[in-house]
Amino acid sequence: MAERLIGGLNDSLARGAPVQHPALLGFQILVVEDEILVSMMLEDILAEFGCVVAGVAASVAEALSEIGGNARIDAAILDVNLGGEKIFPVADLLSRMGVPLVFSTGYGPADLAQRYPGNWLLNKPYEPDALAEVLVEIARRPLH
Repeated sequence: MAERLIGGLNDSLARGAPVQHPALLGFQILVVEDEILVSMMLEDILAEFGCVVAGVAASVAEALSEIGGNARIDAAILDVNLGGEKIFPVADLLSRMGVPLVFSTGYGPADLAQRYPGNWLLNKPYEPDALAEVLVEIARRPLH
């Protein structure tokens, strides 16, 4: 049976039994996504992983405000295109802060890897397991 995908995340997995990852317990994630259904599903999936959603934003301005009001962000999941607005000002600020970035896009710019080396790209649609794998890798990185 084919599983329904909404905005790139597997709907049936998002509602399944909790899949906590010990490395992610308490891990603080900023979510920047302009599609409300995708954003809500990401929040649910992150909670199932054991993460804490440090903030949710749907635009560059909202994201910058979330960053300014947050004492701790361990990683950020960033949709590259927010209703025609590019995520780059947010990604640049988070990069300067040393926050690992996970870009989530269906059509990211070709130079994304060169512009933000050492970060991650998940092409939509992706499975929650792919997101968990990336976040666990980030969580296990030694602190600089």
